Amino acid sequence: MRILPCAKYFQCLAIPGSMRALHKDYRTVTPQNFSNYESMKQDFKLEIPEYFNFAKDVLDQWTNMEKAGKRPSNPAFWWINGNGGEVRWSFEELGSLSKKFANILTEACGLQRGDRVIVLLPRIPEWWLANIACLRTGTVLIPGTTQMTQKDILYRLQSSKAKCIITNEVLAPAVDAVASKCENLHSKLIVSQSPREGWENLKEMMKHASDNHTCVKTKHNEMMAIFFTSGTSGYPKMTGHTHSSFGLGLSINGRFWLDLTPLDVMWNTSDTGWAKSAWSSVYSPWIQGACVFVHYLPRFEPTSILQTLSKFPITVFCSAPTAYRMLVQNDKARNYKFKSLKHCVTAGEPINPEVTEQWRNRTGLDIYEGYGQTETVLICGNFKGMKIKPGSMGKPSPAFDVKILDVNGNVLPPGKEGDIGIRVQPNRPVGLFTHYIDNPTKTASTLRGSFYITGDRGYMDEDGYFWFVSRADDIILSSGYRIGPFEVESALIEHPAVAESAVVSSPDPIRGEVVKAFIVLNPDYKSHDKEQLKKEIQEHVKRNTAPYKYPRKVEFIQELPKTISGKIKRNELRKKEWETT
Repeated sequence: MRILPCAKYFQCLAIPGSMRALHKDYRTVTPQNFSNYESMKQDFKLEIPEYFNFAKDVLDQWTNMEKAGKRPSNPAFWWINGNGGEVRWSFEELGSLSKKFANILTEACGLQRGDRVIVLLPRIPEWWLANIACLRTGTVLIPGTTQMTQKDILYRLQSSKAKCIITNEVLAPAVDAVASKCENLHSKLIVSQSPREGWENLKEMMKHASDNHTCVKTKHNEMMAIFFTSGTSGYPKMTGHTHSSFGLGLSINGRFWLDLTPLDVMWNTSDTGWAKSAWSSVYSPWIQGACVFVHYLPRFEPTSILQTLSKFPITVFCSAPTAYRMLVQNDKARNYKFKSLKHCVTAGEPINPEVTEQWRNRTGLDIYEGYGQTETVLICGNFKGMKIKPGSMGKPSPAFDVKILDVNGNVLPPGKEGDIGIRVQPNRPVGLFTHYIDNPTKTASTLRGSFYITGDRGYMDEDGYFWFVSRADDIILSSGYRIGPFEVESALIEHPAVAESAVVSSPDPIRGEVVKAFIVLNPDYKSHDKEQLKKEIQEHVKRNTAPYKYPRKVEFIQELPKTISGKIKRNELRKKEWETT
């Protein structure tokens, strides 16, 4: 591979000469960083240097551009807590603070290059500093959600063999309860105003740490981060990413899907425990020199989201489909104007066309859906300048050659449903994980011929747009028919009584399994006769999709089980259904 010098790398990130002034003409859908989808795919080329470190080769270069007056005065990092607390850092300040943190990791914690560090922190500035400090020291970051139980923490500490854990006073007791069972753990850092026995206090140490630090020289293919990702069976897997797979691979997301420039303010609401935060709260925006905006937001509150979008100059917004659904259903939404907002994206699960239409009616903006995984960067997306087909996840990103495959790894023609795969031979693409650590069997199971199998099913239409059907394990097989939950849920959400729904399989003595819908009702319908409402909804689905797909079973519930990032836990509903029926 040919080495790509930093200067050349930054030439390709140069601010477009035609860039408009901040916050003006925000309704345009004209791309800022490319002409159109076809030229983007054709012209894209990502050269990988032998050595690469995101902190040194990207963040520190933006610091240099800042000092030279070649970057707008936009902050690099902007954090609010919702109660008047606020932090704004330039790239230079971000660099200085992260170097202090890096010195703490190597000196006080005694960590060496390649050692693993678990970080369990909410959306506070120290989480971002921890990310960069791990990059500077060559230690391997392992993020996790603050919703973890004692058992979750023990499993992650033992399986990862992490030598250091960084958390706050909320989770510190759970760590202490299991620490004696973790022979590799020798360093504990707490982010707290108060001291805790057996822990080093990060806030105190930062006051005295030096910011004189030399970034380690990492090869592009060295391990950079490990993300635990859950499957439908067994314990969470450790997904390995290198300095280039995310550090360079996510330039696809930042440059093309998010279409960011140094003038933009990007707000992604993902929980810090998930890879989506690495996607849209770290690498994608900072690759482009944009501002990362963060709201502490302990819980997703629609009113807080609406107020923040209205009050702050956020230009690009990313949230889960469930979040958009909650926003459009909020009675107060019409009272807010988002004067700066110009680009909205979503990922994590399919978004219903009904929700995108309601959002467009309220804001005048489309929602550009993207599709990817913890194991990848953006696989498919709706890009500016493209016609959006409601319900489609768009076209393949420049990073990957995406195909629909049969069970033997053969490419299927348009219109045929199959497994979504990414070509990995003869050349493995950059934005793909290395392997499931300590799990060669699971790693091998993802390969089929020349392709990586995502575990999702879908089809491609005649125009090259990809359509998600379901996770391979979410497919409902009823009387010989294959039914994907998404299309049933899309029909359900169009009924005025339905606020949210989740569709799973339910055992049936005659058909093997049938479609069951768990439905959360809109407030105006909660007093209606449930049997009559059930029949109305069933007839509605029959009219709006193939009749065999209608939910033969319906259960009205108060709320759907969700992950901290807002994804519906269909597997939990399905498991309960099969255990109790």
